[in-house]
Amino acid sequence: MEFDSYTERKAFDETKEGVKGLVDAKITEVPRIFHVPQGSLTDKKPSVSVSDLKIPTIDLARVHVDKASREAVVEKVRYAAEKWGFFQVINHGVPLNVLEEMKDGVRRFHEEDPEVKKTYFSRDFDKKKVVYNSNFDLYGSSSSVNWRDSISCFMAPDPPTPEELPVACREAMIEYSKHVLSLGSLLFELLSEALGLRSDILKSMDCLKTLLMICHYYPPCPQPDLTLGTSKHSDNSFLTVLLQDNIGGLQILHQDSWIDVAPLHGALVINIGDFLQLITNDKFVSVEHRVLANRQGPRISVASFFSSSLLPNSTVYGPIKELVSEENPPKYRDITIKEYSEGYFKKGLEGTSHLLNFRI
Repeated sequence: MEFDSYTERKAFDETKEGVKGLVDAKITEVPRIFHVPQGSLTDKKPSVSVSDLKIPTIDLARVHVDKASREAVVEKVRYAAEKWGFFQVINHGVPLNVLEEMKDGVRRFHEEDPEVKKTYFSRDFDKKKVVYNSNFDLYGSSSSVNWRDSISCFMAPDPPTPEELPVACREAMIEYSKHVLSLGSLLFELLSEALGLRSDILKSMDCLKTLLMICHYYPPCPQPDLTLGTSKHSDNSFLTVLLQDNIGGLQILHQDSWIDVAPLHGALVINIGDFLQLITNDKFVSVEHRVLANRQGPRISVASFFSSSLLPNSTVYGPIKELVSEENPPKYRDITIKEYSEGYFKKGLEGTSHLLNFRI
């Protein structure tokens, strides 16, 4: 029988039970809609020279101690943002119990009775404040379906009321998002200083204004070599703060090799998004990354994106004036985040940077 990807995707979607539903049904084989092209998982294995490479870890403990200590942190942030696009932060001010409770809350929601989860099921952010589904680009993407389910909502500037949030993770999401906004404020200051600009420049451009939280659940996979947890992509954000559990699977593309982002207990992973690469005129890099599927699980992660995404936002962004000159002219045309995001979501996570479409 001929394989009809659309029909199979639709049938999967209509269960409203996501990948968790497949695992609960005790499947032993991964359905074809999840299969990645053969060979795509074995490409770009780290060579011996890069296998011991790790993304930078930055200790924020001394950032408010004195000028010299702060400048030393800013220097590390600059190096990480320019050369890696990714770094982990420790002593970031978010209490460990808040991190643990957030992960537990996400797990509780995704392991709820399916009937409870279905009340949040949607593919339309205009209709619901809190959206649960599997693969935002299920129908748009040409690539295979990813082995994960997600719950998403904007936690700033206009968060849901507590009653609109699922009971399983309500308190955790409210508490954790407060801390992420506070950490984001500090990170945008450090990144502004790393550009050699006044510390409030990125905040004054509303980079901190909107926070989209996406809570992922990657169930254990019976055939992890056939599929991906998340396909290769760069982020539709200024900055992303990622909380991941200890299972691992996140990899970034660095020097044309896939490098593991090994979980570090109590740390948060920070990465530069496409909009920050655009407004810094390529000084900071938004790097492609992916998540492997795993026999272990479930893997829990919470990605907090500083980005207004598809929300109405008339602000026009282009390379920051202070960063361009005759020797270094603007590399991108001016855009709105909504225009960028519409194309990004239409394209789905299929591995090429959407930024290329806006280059001058």
